[in-house]
Amino acid sequence: MRYLLLLLTAFLVSTTVFSQTLDPIKWKANVEKETDDTYILNFEATLDKGWHLYSQNEAETDEIAPTPTEFSFDSTPETYTLVGETIEPKGIEKYDNIFEMDVKYFEDNVTFFQKIKLVDKTTKVIKAEVFFSVCDDERCLAPEVVEFTLDLNQKEAIENKGDVSSITAADKEKSESLHIQVKGKEAFPTEKVEDKSYLNIFILGFLGGLIALLTPCVFPMIPLTVSFFTKGAKDRKKGLFNAVLYGLFIFLIYVLLSLPFHLLDSLDPEILNNISTNVTLNIVFFVIFIVFAISFFGYFEITLPASWSNKMDSKATSVGGVLGIFFMALTLALVSFSCTGPILGSLLGGSLSSDGGAIQLSFGMGGFGLALALPFGLFALFPNWLNSLPKSGGWLNTVKVVLGFLELALAFKFLSNADLVEHWGLLKREVFLAIWIIIGIGLTLYLFAKIRFPHDSPIQKLSTTRKVLGVVTLAFVIYLLPGLSNTAYANLKLLSGFPPPLFYSVYEKEAHGPLGLNAYTDFEEGVKAAKAQNKPIMVDFTGWACVNCRKMEEQVWSYPEIMKILKDEYILISLYVDDREKLSDDQQFKFLKPDGRVKDIRTIGDKWATFQTLNFQNNSQPYYVLLDSNMNLLNHTTAYTPDTKEYLNWLKKGLQNNKK
Repeated sequence: MRYLLLLLTAFLVSTTVFSQTLDPIKWKANVEKETDDTYILNFEATLDKGWHLYSQNEAETDEIAPTPTEFSFDSTPETYTLVGETIEPKGIEKYDNIFEMDVKYFEDNVTFFQKIKLVDKTTKVIKAEVFFSVCDDERCLAPEVVEFTLDLNQKEAIENKGDVSSITAADKEKSESLHIQVKGKEAFPTEKVEDKSYLNIFILGFLGGLIALLTPCVFPMIPLTVSFFTKGAKDRKKGLFNAVLYGLFIFLIYVLLSLPFHLLDSLDPEILNNISTNVTLNIVFFVIFIVFAISFFGYFEITLPASWSNKMDSKATSVGGVLGIFFMALTLALVSFSCTGPILGSLLGGSLSSDGGAIQLSFGMGGFGLALALPFGLFALFPNWLNSLPKSGGWLNTVKVVLGFLELALAFKFLSNADLVEHWGLLKREVFLAIWIIIGIGLTLYLFAKIRFPHDSPIQKLSTTRKVLGVVTLAFVIYLLPGLSNTAYANLKLLSGFPPPLFYSVYEKEAHGPLGLNAYTDFEEGVKAAKAQNKPIMVDFTGWACVNCRKMEEQVWSYPEIMKILKDEYILISLYVDDREKLSDDQQFKFLKPDGRVKDIRTIGDKWATFQTLNFQNNSQPYYVLLDSNMNLLNHTTAYTPDTKEYLNWLKKGLQNNKK
């Protein structure tokens, strides 16, 4: 019995892995009689939570754009005429950063209205067709067509599923040709996208907090504050409790700073991702980080209004007790802003641009707050450690200036993000690296005391720390130099994913595929190429109007090591399921779907959408499949995977299985 249950479980798992055909929208239609010769045709769409349907008014262009909803009617001047256009409700309108245009869409429930006027009053039946596509936050489905037959004498319309008897032998033959008999599905029974780990962002936040501790705004506060609590309390236990409570409040304050982003995330789950990909915001971050860098160099100081910190300080003094300690922690956060602000800005920008959203930001802020809070608790528990702390001095300003150089380098990363999205060509890979090399040379000269900034004291002798950091920085500059060349050494693997991708180069010209990759748009042609070159295949089910397809291409495929694998190790076949180019008459056919409906295969998109559903029981995009030229599956299929490391490992696993 146990083995029977195991076999049954394995079967269910293996079938559900590939049975992911989605049907998140339901259509129904009805007729309302207005006068003897005028009627209102209503088309109601009900969408599952999280899915949306685009407006009729989305402009169709050759560029990437949403698929508009379209209504077609079999009207002729002799039977009936359409009175005006099909009316749609207000919907949701906003700027979409992936499509780079204003879009309008509908959620939950939407009804479209079309008024008609009969010319021939004996007309009893109206035939209508709805062409549409739906998307959620991670995928889009291939465009579909729903046909209705509306009887003017009956309120509810009947969906026209097609005439099965009209399917010919030629139709069956063409339908069968779409079936490629994929082998090896049972070898990959688990297709699970692991939850994103927040440990990395927490550690990065913690490291940022440790760096903030070494700045002139925070470091001198540690012995002063700890001494205040341990010596000012009536007994040692009370002093220790207050110091630890102070550290806890510091931690909580920085976590609380991330709460507004959770509110934004709950109001619109796409808003943080939209923020991260927004060209304007990336330019704003660029300007802010330039300002932060100049501030760290000592030319001016960024501070919050003095009245804020004074007010918090007075509250801490007057209130006393636990609440007073909280206001003391808040005072520290405000007073130290000139040093912590730029580091927090880096954390904010990095969190939002890594598809982590508000939760990831909270982990980062928590790590930052914990690093700031720990010294106050630890030194309160072990006050003798205070004697081992280095004295405040010029080294603190050196830390600030070094951070200034790092902020300057990071600023150009945000400008690069905007440049890549807009294709301005301002910061090609070599230009970006040249700027970093100049910044690195500047930092090297500073560390070796060849240049000085306003708050630097004259240096009689270089410390060992400055010498070591100077040598490390110079070594990094030398490491960057091959990146300026057009050689195999230009791929700086230690920086993978940070500079612009290898293809975005002053030496390279883009090919016809995504991101300049050579991509086949016909499956059979791609398979022939794979056999000729003895390479495995990656099938990319995509769409011109697929938001997350563009995200994957721009944010994941552009990762240098992934680009190299896709370019050199795989034959890439990109099948556009929403391509509306008509097939030639001899290639068009009728396809009988499993639910008994007849689908007319008229366009290239119709063909590849059906091909995907038939062979992989999945109809969402993006969707990726690894095959060898004999149609053996090389790894589990995958969909939207914003984690570059996870996607890279998936590709590598396919290559390993292909060699076996």
